[in-house]
Amino acid sequence: MSKDHILLVEDEPDLLQTLSFNFESEGYKVSKALNGKEAMKALEKNDSIALVILDLMLPDTSGLDICRHIRNKDDLKNLLVIMVTAKGEEVDRVVGFEVGADDYVVKPYSVRELLLRVGGMLKRSSKEKDEGDKEVLVFEDLKIDTNKHKVYLSDKKISLTSKEFKLLKHLLSKADKVQTRDNLLNKVWGYDQDVTTRTVDTHIKRLRSKIGKYGEKIETVRGEGYIFNKLD
Repeated sequence: MSKDHILLVEDEPDLLQTLSFNFESEGYKVSKALNGKEAMKALEKNDSIALVILDLMLPDTSGLDICRHIRNKDDLKNLLVIMVTAKGEEVDRVVGFEVGADDYVVKPYSVRELLLRVGGMLKRSSKEKDEGDKEVLVFEDLKIDTNKHKVYLSDKKISLTSKEFKLLKHLLSKADKVQTRDNLLNKVWGYDQDVTTRTVDTHIKRLRSKIGKYGEKIETVRGEGYIFNKLD
């Protein structure tokens, strides 16, 4: 059975060919791009793409700008994005997550590990659609339509990244119960390799800014994590 469609965006031809060979050998459909212009064309042309492996440093544009473009387009914003870069400082990872990357891999990396990460992400995404998207969560005039993967505030749709959506969904479904950062990492990211609790804090900050007055409902529990407080 054919696996998901992946877009590889990498400006090193030899590495791009190696990645393409390995993913195609695993049964994935692969589209390739050596620069930002080719990546944008591929995104416009192929609506079946499920995940993008995106090099940060491209010759004609920044991977950050491409990631922002993905997250700002309704027909693309739910794509999974793994950002790949030679920059490994925490601040670089935080910036990547702030613009909406789902994962961050630092060069040099193991192709086998990347294959496992991609497989795990796609499996979790599929499982969430099959098992979790069967209900509507409502609190006052904040509504999460899990079937359509949309969030409404006073009947107005608000734009969230995939991770922000999962965070809000989890916090609201576990309202009035403290969720530790480690628990959120496990439930939303699915693992904690190369993903720090700082990542949770960054996403919570962005989520709060997007959900209006309900941002205040996501309270920080010092030394523990966060809680969506319905009671106050």
